[in-house]
Amino acid sequence: MAAVLDEVGKSDEMKIVDDNVDGFVDAEIEDGPSEASKKKKKKKKKKQAGAGEASADVPGDADEAVNGVANLKIANGADDKASNDADGVAGEETKKKRKRNRAKNKANAAARVEGQTDPPSVPVCDLFPDGNFPVGLEMPYPVDDRTAKDRFTNEEKRALDRLHNDIYNEARQAAEAHRQTRQHIQKWVRPGVTMIELCEELERTSRALIKEDGLKAGLAFPTGCSRNHCAAHYTPNAGDTTVLQYDDVTKIDFGTHINGRIIDCAWTLTFNPKFDKLVEAVREATNTGIKAAGIDVQLREIGAEIQEVMESYEVEIDGKTFPVKSIRNLNGHSIAPYRIHAGKTVPIVKGGEATVMEENEFYAIETFGSTGRGIVHDDMDVSHYMKNFDAGFVPLRIQSSKSLLNTINQNFGTLAFCKRWLDRLGQTRYQMALKDLCEKRVVEPYPPLCDIKGCYTAQFEHTIVLRPTCKEVISKGDDY
Repeated sequence: MAAVLDEVGKSDEMKIVDDNVDGFVDAEIEDGPSEASKKKKKKKKKKQAGAGEASADVPGDADEAVNGVANLKIANGADDKASNDADGVAGEETKKKRKRNRAKNKANAAARVEGQTDPPSVPVCDLFPDGNFPVGLEMPYPVDDRTAKDRFTNEEKRALDRLHNDIYNEARQAAEAHRQTRQHIQKWVRPGVTMIELCEELERTSRALIKEDGLKAGLAFPTGCSRNHCAAHYTPNAGDTTVLQYDDVTKIDFGTHINGRIIDCAWTLTFNPKFDKLVEAVREATNTGIKAAGIDVQLREIGAEIQEVMESYEVEIDGKTFPVKSIRNLNGHSIAPYRIHAGKTVPIVKGGEATVMEENEFYAIETFGSTGRGIVHDDMDVSHYMKNFDAGFVPLRIQSSKSLLNTINQNFGTLAFCKRWLDRLGQTRYQMALKDLCEKRVVEPYPPLCDIKGCYTAQFEHTIVLRPTCKEVISKGDDY
């Protein structure tokens, strides 16, 4: 800034001093070429040091020359003042212009960092070329006798945190792809689109942002878009003509992964404000479960706190008042690499297991609220499938079953898939082979889970990791 001001604010007065000093030095050339050369070098140095210093350092009759300049300045004071004023105005304009350019450059730099198109299509890994992805919401652990009070500042815990940073960073990359995808869908979706259109738009965007690469990066499970009394595990099969309606309560549940590090995150989509209270109840119950979670915390304690918040709400729909009930046979769960349900369950009602959460575990904290009975059952056509994680070698006699299993292993591994994804891979006439794999327990079907017809269900879900220093809600975003 100082260099810019010095250059712009240089007045005509200074220029006149330099001109007179030049004349004086030229008059000394008769003393000899070597002396003149030395004086020219001195003159250049004096110019660089500033006109004031040049006047002070010139030997001999330089004082008279400078005095002459001073007299000339006095004689032409008005002209000099006008010239200085003009220079000042020009300098101010130049400074303003440069400030505008700086602001514009900052905006351009921010745009380059942001770098995303609308609709989003640039992979998240290209938006963060340094490989450091946004950190989720960091929260302290509940402080009691079982948890250390200084986890965040403890140097040993901080070292353990850094040791696992590569794992956290993979999950953060998947979470950023999830955030940008769902924010696009929230702006894009509208009543009147078919459920297949909704799923295809979401999955197309998600595949682009995660930069799908076989089992290294991609979608962790099919897009759930369960409506109204259906709480989970519904995605349309080919030929499904279901249309999204204004009065629908739709649970959008989808996942992304990087190297098997899964982000499982969901929200409830509504258009009619009469469902706002139901949505609020479930969202607050999920946030309560996240706050209660922590290292050494018993899972059943989390369920009790969730139920207390959930069932403190009542909702009025079309003139009738309904208590909001936790769906007791749906739970959150632990997550492991390439395994969406890793063995531990997080209940959303009191009771259940006394198992504790442990350091560096990943969990999906998800809650479901219902205006119905609060219990779900299998219903409708199956669309979700997943290879059994613990399935050993099973001899298959049917060739089509062997071929289908090979396709599943190559493209999905132990991650969930749906019939639409088999269609996308060019698989045809696979129904009997899929049934055979299910009967032999190589593949597990996951049918839609529904409460009583006529009721409404809602869901919210986040993925958290219990880091040594704090818990991080990796999938947290500005939307929820």
